[in-house]
Amino acid sequence: MDYLANHIEALVFCSPKPITEGEIQNCLKEMFDADVPSKDVSDGLNTIQQKFKTDTFSFELIKSGGGYQFLTKPAYQASIGILLKQQSKKRLSNSALETLSIIAYKQPVTKSEAEQIRGVSCDYSIQKLLEKELIEIRGKTDGVGRPLLYGTSQKFMDYFGINDLKELPTPKDFATEENSIGKEQE
Repeated sequence: MDYLANHIEALVFCSPKPITEGEIQNCLKEMFDADVPSKDVSDGLNTIQQKFKTDTFSFELIKSGGGYQFLTKPAYQASIGILLKQQSKKRLSNSALETLSIIAYKQPVTKSEAEQIRGVSCDYSIQKLLEKELIEIRGKTDGVGRPLLYGTSQKFMDYFGINDLKELPTPKDFATEENSIGKEQE
């Protein structure tokens, strides 16, 4: 099983995006010219997860974005944050983040619907989000002029480390407690 787990580890490591169990199974099938049971793939992934849970490694195998990928452990977040801060010259602007959140929560949505919610033009933000592949065109409406419909992409899921849109925070997650004066009664 270690031999199979090593191949799975190499596939996860080399994949530019989260790799699914099905993709792993297909690669192994072609590699060994034989069917590899999905249970063996799952067992291999579990073996790898256990291996990287130790403090010896600064990263671990995580299921994210619908597949598996290696991510650094939270203990190293500060040093990585510094590196990313130094490297990130092209961060998302506030307007792009606002537009992206509208698209994420209301998808599929047209540009004019996003503009109506934001109250300003979204042309530039949508263009930048498309360039960064965080959103994608989902089709056209049947309305007048047949405007394009936008939705989030798989790269969006990857970028924010979620597997499903249901994992997005709900408005109740942002609710703040009422302002109060004085101490709470016991």
